[in-house]
Amino acid sequence: MTADLGHPLQLGVLLPVDAADPGRPARVAARAEEHGLDLVAVPDGGDGTLEPWTLLAHVAAATRRAAVATLGLRTEGRPPAVLARAAAHLDHLSGGRLALGLAGDVADADGVDEALEEVAAVLRGLWDTGDPRPFVLRGRHHVVPGTARGPAPAHNLPVWFGGPGTAPTALASAARVADGWWLSSSGEALSAELHALDSALLAAGRDPREVRRGVVVPVEVATVDVLAPLVLDAGVATVVVAATDEAAAAGFAADVAGPLRERVATVRAARGTVVGTTRSSAVRAARRPGIDYDAVPAALADAAVEPGDAGYAAVRPTYLRGGRPGLVLRPADTAQVVEALRWSRTQDVPLAIRSGGHGISGRSTNDGGIVLDLSRMAAIEVLDHATRRVRIEPGARWGEVAAALQPLGWALTSGDYGGVGVGGLATAGGIGFLVREHGLTLDHLRAAEVVLADGSVVRASDAENPDLFWGLRGAGGNLGVVTSFEFEVDEVGDVGFAQLVLDASDTERLLVDWGAAVEAAPRDTTAFLLMGPPRGGVMVAQVMAMVDSEDPDTIIERLQPFARIAPLLQQQVQLLPYSAVVSVPDQRHTSEGEPVTRTAMAEHLTPGLAADAARLVRSGVTTFFQIRAAGGAVHDVPRDATAYAHRTAHFNLVAFGTDRRRLDAAWDAMAPHLDGLYLSFETDPRPERVAEAFPGATLERLRELKRRYDPQDVFRHNVSVADRPARAVPARDGAAQGPLGVAGGSA
Repeated sequence: MTADLGHPLQLGVLLPVDAADPGRPARVAARAEEHGLDLVAVPDGGDGTLEPWTLLAHVAAATRRAAVATLGLRTEGRPPAVLARAAAHLDHLSGGRLALGLAGDVADADGVDEALEEVAAVLRGLWDTGDPRPFVLRGRHHVVPGTARGPAPAHNLPVWFGGPGTAPTALASAARVADGWWLSSSGEALSAELHALDSALLAAGRDPREVRRGVVVPVEVATVDVLAPLVLDAGVATVVVAATDEAAAAGFAADVAGPLRERVATVRAARGTVVGTTRSSAVRAARRPGIDYDAVPAALADAAVEPGDAGYAAVRPTYLRGGRPGLVLRPADTAQVVEALRWSRTQDVPLAIRSGGHGISGRSTNDGGIVLDLSRMAAIEVLDHATRRVRIEPGARWGEVAAALQPLGWALTSGDYGGVGVGGLATAGGIGFLVREHGLTLDHLRAAEVVLADGSVVRASDAENPDLFWGLRGAGGNLGVVTSFEFEVDEVGDVGFAQLVLDASDTERLLVDWGAAVEAAPRDTTAFLLMGPPRGGVMVAQVMAMVDSEDPDTIIERLQPFARIAPLLQQQVQLLPYSAVVSVPDQRHTSEGEPVTRTAMAEHLTPGLAADAARLVRSGVTTFFQIRAAGGAVHDVPRDATAYAHRTAHFNLVAFGTDRRRLDAAWDAMAPHLDGLYLSFETDPRPERVAEAFPGATLERLRELKRRYDPQDVFRHNVSVADRPARAVPARDGAAQGPLGVAGGSA
């Protein structure tokens, strides 16, 4: 027999499926889970029994923790493409608890193994959403002529073969493609079946540990003495008993499961058995060099996503960039962040920090490195109603924050899009629709919990580590990983929000007049301007303006100067909650692009700057050009109060393009009119950008903090301020990578 393979022990029940009592399976499942069992399985009982897929959904709804599985689900009459999507959806609905156990048609034993392999190929092919091509399969038994992939399941959904009624030839198929095999023998025949499985696995070039073994045992013979040898000597790690009612499930859990776990743990400890799961050969084949995947700490097992995993396609790209990280670590709390950072430092690859994944700069992803993705840390809670202090974790998105605060009549100024993550924006600035009245997002920060490069966890505020607190507000990505923010938010009711489309034929005059209107407007009014290249020879500009007032007359009064700048082509003005403007997107947007950007600050929109900006837009070099108001309350904070030092600028400018050389040439020509840089929008890797982001004394103070808090420059890929050259790492697309390297960061 096969020796103990070290797989984690999984104990459960095979549910009754008699149609005479349709509520009994869910009751048995709930009782099994209540008593600590790990798995509830639904067999395909055939005619006269409850339909297994329907029943499985019912059982999943009746449980919360236990894995749910089919056992011996017949594929006849179930188109595999339909099954793939149904399984992926049920996996999401159940919280990633599904396992799929399949059986072929025993009446078609000739070729049943080939048919099952085709089913598995369809399932995995449609779940592989990382491949943009339509899925095509032209098999002997199943044909998929070409269909869009997805959805991917919530986790690496295991596909098992075997079980009652499965043709013997399916064992060879299981050895080639399955994640698990349900044994159907007992006694000496069991030894022969296990030997045959091991031989088939070796013939297929697979490690026997890749495939779990499962067995169904009658509840009346399921004792510790019977089951322990199966686990410790035969390599069986999944044991389910056929429980006919709740009492049987509870009895097995109380009388057998606990003592069995204890005996297995004791023997394994004495033997020195390493307990864990061996990744499939397909997952291992997708691994990138420079990362010791097998050494990922056990504490991060549920947080690690590899390139071959089902969930990789969802965490690989960001809002604007593809990226192909070698490993994505998704910690759920501060302790896991500490462990992830500690382990990542031992790997010789780039490290990126990601909160919401919106980052324009590209520093929240990389190629072949590690991404520390904080999106699971997204809690929002009120700490003190009297002072309007709230605690927000970095993975929350600003639309979620706005929605949580709106019922209280509160808001926290952020950006202009609800899909942006809290962490990157709050440590860089935060120039949003309320900026002129309420300042930058980071101006509302009162305290933060930070994991430093050495793994220590500290609190930063005006009273605790005040120097670190200074640096976090504007250059936080250089100094640590913020795991929670404490903000003091503002009272904000409904707001006026306008979208105006203006004739921009006289672009220079429009820009000058728009800039003057912004500077002259009361602080309760903030406006952004957007332009693109001319279309059909026509130039237009879109103005988005927010008025922090519930009074319609005040809103119209504030907007009139903007409407008179140029001929008004289209308008929409609404009175609505702030959370309806900065709203949660329907889904997380991802991209495969590699946009280039330039950004800068400006004191005023002078005629010279307007002329250069107009030439830039007309040239077609930029596909998207935006100017944001950045003055008002921002000016009230002294220049040296935070690491964000651009306190005299009235405007932030950003341009997107597709050609690095052409955009740089056009933008650099505008330099005499510009002063400073908003780092979240910048992709230019040239080292002089660092001094523009952190001018003069700000940079010197940051370098002193860098030497103290991150002397080894662990966070070197997020616009490193280190006063020594950063260690070279490979750049994507062969581009040179300096201190502004796009291989890491926080966004």
